[in-house]
Amino acid sequence: MKKALALALAAMMALSMAACSSGESTASSSQAAQSGSESASASTSTAAPAEDVANKDKPLVWFNRQPSNSSTGELDMSALTFNDNTYYVGFDANQGAELQGTMIVDYIKAHADEIDRNGDGVIGYVLAIGDIGHNDSIARTRGVRRALGTAVEVDGVINSDPVGTNADGTATAVKDGSLEVNGKTYIVRELASQEMKNSAGATWDAATAGNAIGTWASSFGDQIDIVASNNDGMGMSMFNAWSKANGVPTFGYDANADAVAAIAEGYGGTISQHADVQAYLTLRVLRNALDGVDIDTGIGTADEAGNVLSDEVYYYNADQRSYYALNVAVTADNYQEFTDSTKVYAPVSNQLDAAAHPTKNVWLNIYNAADNFLSATYQPLLQNYDDLLNLKVEYIGGDGQTEANITNRLSNPDQFDAFAINMVKTDNAASYTALLSQ
Repeated sequence: MKKALALALAAMMALSMAACSSGESTASSSQAAQSGSESASASTSTAAPAEDVANKDKPLVWFNRQPSNSSTGELDMSALTFNDNTYYVGFDANQGAELQGTMIVDYIKAHADEIDRNGDGVIGYVLAIGDIGHNDSIARTRGVRRALGTAVEVDGVINSDPVGTNADGTATAVKDGSLEVNGKTYIVRELASQEMKNSAGATWDAATAGNAIGTWASSFGDQIDIVASNNDGMGMSMFNAWSKANGVPTFGYDANADAVAAIAEGYGGTISQHADVQAYLTLRVLRNALDGVDIDTGIGTADEAGNVLSDEVYYYNADQRSYYALNVAVTADNYQEFTDSTKVYAPVSNQLDAAAHPTKNVWLNIYNAADNFLSATYQPLLQNYDDLLNLKVEYIGGDGQTEANITNRLSNPDQFDAFAINMVKTDNAASYTALLSQ
């Protein structure tokens, strides 16, 4: 039944992608996608020693930032099909965005009387957007606004622009929503939102978010009933700077260890994007391509060590050559299950035999060494999995501002068997493929 449904949904998605101009790059939970166990098995490749393979033909995984147009969200298929062993690994941004918005609404419904701090009948929230040109940030902004009823559509898609300040509800990027709780109707208003970019140009900046909440609190005071953030780094900065002391629930994204722990102290909730599954997929896809085995090995199909993922935690979209992990809401009800964010996922925690899977060299970069999620959660997970998969990985940390800070350190790709790339900007895949094509 699941297979039939997945295939039917896949067909629907193929049609919708051809006709849709929404610009959202990753498939939502309501959009079609083929499961990894069904569609990925069709792709196989043959590996050869690094010295016998041109750099342009070596396995390549884009991760965390999907090659795409940052304005329209259109996927960069030339980057995603750079060679026969090129894939993307990330998470279902739209499914996660829906969860984030639903999580906030559910919290408001359960605590409406205490959330409306000044009793004016308006649930006011502020939103830390992060990077306005990042597909994941766009999806999360849309998800929050859709759930809270504040979304305004432009050309058929929800406007994800920041509003600046919106004390009187007249901003054009959003509208006032309404929410009925226990027979009482509340107005829901986005009081303020902005991109969190520091003076050096780095986005998703926690310090900028900490300063912003101070400014917003001075302007709006007890009108702020909810703080929403498109990641936990910014969310925790605002929580520690203001909302914790003022008893204002704050909601983030990423399930960073400090944010999960803070739920016990009043942090409203966060979303786990199954970083453990993503990190595994990032390296497993490379391992399979290097071994010349079916790309689905150890993913949808068990390997000889027993590693396998279920379709409850990921899916593969063949048209987009992309693996997407599914998201889980982390709240006061279940947060204790997520306190160790760097623990490998048990179903894929078995060591591969070194004789059958000899050590290979991988070049991997993190777009910003200071990014809380990537440096404190994702990279430690990668470092756990690289041993299990017999991969020797060179980790490169960027500055979060320029691709050159990273590409300048890819001066000798010949010494590596495969590459895993996390771009600063989603538009800039060519900066890397040009180097590999030389």
